[in-house]
Amino acid sequence: MIRIGIIGATGYTAFELIRILDRHPHARITRITSRESSGKQVGEVHSSLRHLAEHEFKQYAYADFKQNVDFSFSCLPHAASAPIVEELVAGGIKTVDFSADYRLDDVASFEKWYEVDHPAPQRLGQVPYGIPELFESDIREAILVANPGCFPSSVVIPLAPIIKAGLIETSSIIVDSKTGISGAGRKAKLKFHFPECNESVTAYAIGQHRHEPEMDQILKRFSGKSTEIIFSPHLIPMDRGILSTIYARPANGATPRKMLTTLQTVYQQQPFIRIIDEIPATKDVTGTNFCDITIRQSRNHVVIFSALDNLIKGASGAAVQNFNLMNGLDQRTALMQ
Repeated sequence: MIRIGIIGATGYTAFELIRILDRHPHARITRITSRESSGKQVGEVHSSLRHLAEHEFKQYAYADFKQNVDFSFSCLPHAASAPIVEELVAGGIKTVDFSADYRLDDVASFEKWYEVDHPAPQRLGQVPYGIPELFESDIREAILVANPGCFPSSVVIPLAPIIKAGLIETSSIIVDSKTGISGAGRKAKLKFHFPECNESVTAYAIGQHRHEPEMDQILKRFSGKSTEIIFSPHLIPMDRGILSTIYARPANGATPRKMLTTLQTVYQQQPFIRIIDEIPATKDVTGTNFCDITIRQSRNHVVIFSALDNLIKGASGAAVQNFNLMNGLDQRTALMQ
């Protein structure tokens, strides 16, 4: 059994991570940490996990992890995660980091978008980006993986293969994404209060969303040149899920059918990518690690639809998928329910 430590385990993604790992045949949670909830049992914070009575939140201590943990997941916010992750990795503890601390390749970009000094700038550009379907070989050999953002997963997974194949133009790609409220996290914020967001749809962070440079950076690896993404996220009054609608101009006479064939070829051995005929819905992927994709023609554009669960494929499911690869396990383990 691989002994697991989860750092900062009170949020929605940590809840899903605990839930998945609890049924993992090769993992055993040995440490769960939280500064605010230290001393409480996990069921006091995540009430549906009351059956896990043996787990109690503790304060993080490196010496404790070094003695009791083989693999760690850091669910801390950006800038707070890297100092602890650096300590763990230096001690030989493999880690998946949920924060944005290792997603971007350069310090200037990170500090521009996150408005803080990076705690470990020397490592940027050296950490595999945790979309297993695209970077499996790098992830298998890694001691540290940067878990991707939920929006970038919904955009990069469908776009990367068709951009690499030269089937769409890389300028003026428009991404319109709808997300559930859980994407904002568990801490109370006025605009996510029920009376504020129920029966309402609103756009937010236009031109300022921190996932935008993440998309540009990863897609550039497949296009070989800069991409131009116009990203408009919208908040939808539902608990979870992302539906991304992506508008692009075809290149080299490409048709939706050719693009779908390309996606089917690239992802045919990937168990969590489903290329489908019908337009996907968030309900079809709720609680799963699947990403459903299809494409339509609209005048001189193609419209690409991508649906996933922001807490699973967009976060904790992808993290466990990365964990499986990093430990030489079948990537489907504990994720096919």
